[in-house]
Amino acid sequence: MRNGHRRGHRLGRRFGWLWGAYGTSALGTWLAFGAFPLIAIQVLHAGPAEVAALSCVGAVVGAAVALPLGPWVEFSRKRPVLIGMDLVRFSALLTIPAAFALGVLTFLQLLLVSVVMAAAEITFRAASGAYLKALLPGGDLLIANARFESTAWTATIIGPPLGGAAIGLLGPVATVVADAVSYLLSALGIRAMGGQESRPERREVARMRAGDLLDGWRYILADATLRPLFFNTALFNGLVMATDALLAVLMLGRLGFAPWQYGLAFAAPSIGGLLGSRLARPLVIRFGQHQVLVVAGTLRAIWPVGLAFLGPGTGGLLLVMGVELGLIFCCGVFNPVYATYRLERTATDRVARTLSAWAVTTKASTALLTAVWGVLGGLLGPRTAIGLAGVLLLATPLLLPRRPAALLSEPEPAPSRA
Repeated sequence: MRNGHRRGHRLGRRFGWLWGAYGTSALGTWLAFGAFPLIAIQVLHAGPAEVAALSCVGAVVGAAVALPLGPWVEFSRKRPVLIGMDLVRFSALLTIPAAFALGVLTFLQLLLVSVVMAAAEITFRAASGAYLKALLPGGDLLIANARFESTAWTATIIGPPLGGAAIGLLGPVATVVADAVSYLLSALGIRAMGGQESRPERREVARMRAGDLLDGWRYILADATLRPLFFNTALFNGLVMATDALLAVLMLGRLGFAPWQYGLAFAAPSIGGLLGSRLARPLVIRFGQHQVLVVAGTLRAIWPVGLAFLGPGTGGLLLVMGVELGLIFCCGVFNPVYATYRLERTATDRVARTLSAWAVTTKASTALLTAVWGVLGGLLGPRTAIGLAGVLLLATPLLLPRRPAALLSEPEPAPSRA
């Protein structure tokens, strides 16, 4: 107990390496933001349907590939999985500049790499959540998740401008190289953590078959507090992401904003995410975890409907920046609290499968809603489709947990049925 106060700020050397690895890969990801579509358009002369397939089809197929990996991650040592997924992403990305240099790069290769990246990301997230819960005591999880969140928003602020400059000077393939190197550095950082990790016991051997692919969903849907949060985050993330392409069409097409204005409208408000993530823990201490989760989750749903009133000129630009600032600030508060809440509510021997199921659903629902809103944008116009998404988002707070969760009692090991 004598180190309890100090541990509130210092989470140890091993977490420091993990945090550094996360920051490195996050920066690489944002440096290469938009690189795949640019390569498809500028190098391979792909059309709109092919560019859309890179995100939609790649995400859905990647989620399907990652589906059977959840049970495997659950009963494996997590640190080797983290290193392995980083090395998989490093190797997959490097095939793109290699093929480009040899003049053999194809759209099919871009699509396959996007599938590998999506599957590896889902698997990495599942393993990292389980590893973080084992690495830190429960009281430090919110601090750790808030630091991850602030790092993500910092990378969002500085990554795209630097990546845009690199693309202008060296072309989009250069940022893919930088992204690949970031995963290699992340793998080296995780390896440098050291420490011993015991292999989880494989329980209920006879049941570890095809039915285990659904264990994550069974666990989520059986929990009265995880279930509504699961549907809330899948619907919210899907609707927000589904309007991104429509907003780009509206701003860069009909309203005549310059590309730098479009970039500024989303980069500058990211400071709200940094501020929100720094306030998450003080707000939880003051008002309680459940109260912050519900209030922040409700407030973040209010902002997007404002984008339906977007107009041209300075006023329109300020409107987008104001809406995005409010949305991102609320997300900056909500995300670390929600991530901590989810870890606390999930039994230790179910974390990897639960997080894997959660990520697969989020990827698939986002891809599906993006495709649906693409059709709606063509039928109704981008402004109407954006407004419809904003109205539906106003209903998502109804899916937030209505009462504080009881303390989770870890289940006893189940008897073997082998």
